[in-house]
Amino acid sequence: MNFDFSDEQLALKDEARKFLAAKCPPDRVRKLMDEDSPGFDPELWAQVAEQGWLGAAIPEEHGGLGLGYLELCCIAEELGRAVAPVPFASTVYFFAEALLRAGTAEQKAKYLPQVVTGEIIGTIASAEQAGPVSAANISAEVSGGKLSGVKMPVTDGVVAHYAVVLAKEGGKPTLYIVDLNGPGVSREAVNTIDRSREAARVEFKDAPVERLGEVGDGLALFEAINDRAAVLISFEQVGGADMCLEMAKNYALDRFAFGRQIGGYQAIKHRLADMYAKNVLARGNAYYGAWALNSDAPELPIAAAGARISASDAYWFAARENVQVHGGMGFTWEVDCHLHYRRSRQLGLVAGSARSWKHRLVTMLERRNAA
Repeated sequence: MNFDFSDEQLALKDEARKFLAAKCPPDRVRKLMDEDSPGFDPELWAQVAEQGWLGAAIPEEHGGLGLGYLELCCIAEELGRAVAPVPFASTVYFFAEALLRAGTAEQKAKYLPQVVTGEIIGTIASAEQAGPVSAANISAEVSGGKLSGVKMPVTDGVVAHYAVVLAKEGGKPTLYIVDLNGPGVSREAVNTIDRSREAARVEFKDAPVERLGEVGDGLALFEAINDRAAVLISFEQVGGADMCLEMAKNYALDRFAFGRQIGGYQAIKHRLADMYAKNVLARGNAYYGAWALNSDAPELPIAAAGARISASDAYWFAARENVQVHGGMGFTWEVDCHLHYRRSRQLGLVAGSARSWKHRLVTMLERRNAA
């Protein structure tokens, strides 16, 4: 049996790689590390929209390509490989998915076509404090159709136009759509390790809201959206991890010390082999997650947790080892290792830390075994 992507999907992946290699070289990402950067690359964002990637999994009736989630996974991997400085994950994996899962026909018709064209940058605002999101640590509240509370950190919250916000109404967690440029909303940038994917502190004071789904369904919807996003983010992490391995390998073959390639030394070989092993394990888990996502299988929560945990571990490990293989140069600003080092840390916290996913996975397995 062939568990790989189809020829058409691999062709899409190849075209995405060529496009990003031409349009998103490391120098373009570096420019966003300056203090005065907007937090993303607007020109690249427009070019990505022109490619139709924002609508890869959005139905044609809403202006999307209607391809499916396997194709979106292919695109996600290449975005991760290129460390693309665009709010793709926040807009497509979270905001658009929330609308597809819980939006009314009117809400989908209003927002999704603008997501496809790149006119709307979306995000999700759930966290208020350290630790997993739960009913106990949600203090943001909606009363009379107005939202008050603080969310932090909100990934891409500085540049987003709309946010899906998790808040309580009558003590029941519920999801809402909020216009971040509307009344009652203020936001400020939060310093992060990866300035190409900035975060924000967003404060709401009687901000008008639009309910998404039913009152009290917020946590269940949030977990479902998070599971789906986790699979897609795992592909970004796999793409980044593979690029780190490629960078380390190429440097080990080009760099000579004491008259021989450093790749010929056992210590370097072991590092590369360990990176490869973790990357292959992460890819296998990501593929399982992609199958569960595309088929909306009941195994999706477990598959998403496995993909998230292994991909986070592989990318962080590969980013660290890439620096080590490059030696003293790996720590300098002139070498691109730090781009993946930063992004591996940033992606390791989006949608929850690996520790929280491990806890969730163990809990789900215990329940399944008990049944």
